[in-house]
Amino acid sequence: MSRILLFTGKGGVGKTTAAAATATLAARLGLKTLVVSTDTAHSLADALGVRVGGEPTEIAPGLSLHQVDTQRALERQWGELRDYARGLFAELGLDEVTAEEITVLPGAEEVIALLELREQARTGLWDVIVIDCAPTAETLRLLALPEALDWHVSRLLPVGRRLLRTLSPLVRHLAQVSVPEDHVIGAGERLHRGLMEVRELLTGPGASVRLVLTPEAVVLAEARRTLTSLSLYGYRVDAVIANRVFPSEGADPWRRRWVDAQARHLAEVEESFAPLPVRIVPYLETEPVGLEALARVAGAMYGESDPFAPPAVDAPLRITAEGELILALPLADKEDVDLSRKGDELIVNAGSYRRILALPAALARRPVRDAALRDGFLRVRFESGGPDDR
Repeated sequence: MSRILLFTGKGGVGKTTAAAATATLAARLGLKTLVVSTDTAHSLADALGVRVGGEPTEIAPGLSLHQVDTQRALERQWGELRDYARGLFAELGLDEVTAEEITVLPGAEEVIALLELREQARTGLWDVIVIDCAPTAETLRLLALPEALDWHVSRLLPVGRRLLRTLSPLVRHLAQVSVPEDHVIGAGERLHRGLMEVRELLTGPGASVRLVLTPEAVVLAEARRTLTSLSLYGYRVDAVIANRVFPSEGADPWRRRWVDAQARHLAEVEESFAPLPVRIVPYLETEPVGLEALARVAGAMYGESDPFAPPAVDAPLRITAEGELILALPLADKEDVDLSRKGDELIVNAGSYRRILALPAALARRPVRDAALRDGFLRVRFESGGPDDR
């Protein structure tokens, strides 16, 4: 099974450099490594100092870069859906070019990159897969998508299939537009299954996220919220990387103020994210571009530690033998956490993010006894038995 590492952080903190440096180190340690990006900016090739096409390309011994050709992958992954949408828009009177543009959905490139990641993991070719993610807000929306889509598809698709079979003649007659055939709906189902497999892969025991930040107040505040949100959605975070840290030696008065400010923020980073390790990367004299420079960054980042060992953190969500549901919500404030129950689902809100948890059969019919947020864990206890009459 591949070791999968995702790197994210606020835009401009150096997450692409951290991802590229980690991949470079993995290859130099003899691990067959693939580095890929879900960020449409495609800065990875720039950081590595190479130019590649749309297929995984070996750029150094043991190191391959996959810069996803989203147009070609889009046709392969959901071409039937796009063909139907283009045909529908044409029936509504839109010209071919306009219909083509409308069917390029916002965020589709990032979704396709995740599906391509699944395909690469399936091959079994790679010891390590490193993912350079988009900035945190986009990454959180992307990582929350599979489970959110599953919630809607599981409820709406069976009903939708029955309605389409019943109403399709009427729709064709009155609206004079085509309704999706079974093979189109099947393509949508395959897309749904693919995204659920991506989620299973990225929340599995061999995957973890590394948060990249710079020691600044605004960046730190966002990183704290990101840790809470990633845990809410079930993703393990196993390290924090503090990038562009000024060395204290030989500091002039201007740089001394930066050194002192960063030292205060680094102390807060250590306190906030404990027990996660905090990896320090110094502010370099030159921009780290190319394999040699990235190898030096990796050496500073990881030292003698093994960055490719299995993640030493538990899955954020677990259910005990006693029937207690425990969800890790590190750094969450009680005022920002809200819990509600709807049928066999728990709805957890943490700040501006929400997760709907489908309860297992053993808990689905049992009322909630109490819930509390303590020491970074939301603990929900259920009654010993009986239906939930609320």
